[in-house]
Amino acid sequence: MKKTAFLILLGILISFSSYCQQAASIKSRYFEIRKYYANPGKLPDLIKRFQDHTVALFEKSGMENIAYFVPVENEDNSLTYILGYPDQAARDRMWETFLNDPEWKKAYQESIVDGSLVAKIDQTFMTLAPGLNDQMMPTKSGIFQLRIYTCYEGKIDNLIARFKDHTQDLFERQGLKNYPYWLTSEKEGGQSKLVYLLGAEDQASFEAGFQRFLKDPDWVSAKDASEAEGKIVEKVDATFFKTLPFSPMK
Repeated sequence: MKKTAFLILLGILISFSSYCQQAASIKSRYFEIRKYYANPGKLPDLIKRFQDHTVALFEKSGMENIAYFVPVENEDNSLTYILGYPDQAARDRMWETFLNDPEWKKAYQESIVDGSLVAKIDQTFMTLAPGLNDQMMPTKSGIFQLRIYTCYEGKIDNLIARFKDHTQDLFERQGLKNYPYWLTSEKEGGQSKLVYLLGAEDQASFEAGFQRFLKDPDWVSAKDASEAEGKIVEKVDATFFKTLPFSPMK
């Protein structure tokens, strides 16, 4: 009996340690999602360039590698990744350092001997969403969903409050894992979007858990109460991703 209790306690401590290590691993305060659309037939070469060169050279330049993904249904032949920086000014300095690194220039030129790998790049800049990153980051997931919420004008604070007071805990109740939450940095004072990652063991588990969440009476009650003075969310974009082997977040 004592041995069993000890093993249970040890398992709890190891699990807690893993949570804390992951939570402590993200140091940045300014973030960037970069989506690369690979030229036809070039995605494997692009992934290999990241694995063999780019990821390490980003770190060498002071950037923080957060996560590297490909969509489960990769219809646009893309790779998406998230980088972290201390702030916007540091981001610009770090990219200048990276782009001028002789190791990068050599790796880049060698990789495009048979043609350019990337057709187009999309960028999204973000900061951590206030009050939504206090929980410990979970252990690894088999599947992620990147979710982007566009709110009706003036409603972003209402959405943040609903997540803080209700949604995050209700996700966890259904076995869904909360990863970082961000707010986009919009030009010309535009309203930020909420961006976050939600994880689960696999896609079937995710979809089953999300359906349970939507039917949870506590969620229905919280949603209705939060929308007493009007709808909050105008649109949600959601994409399933799987991490690449070299992704720090898994």
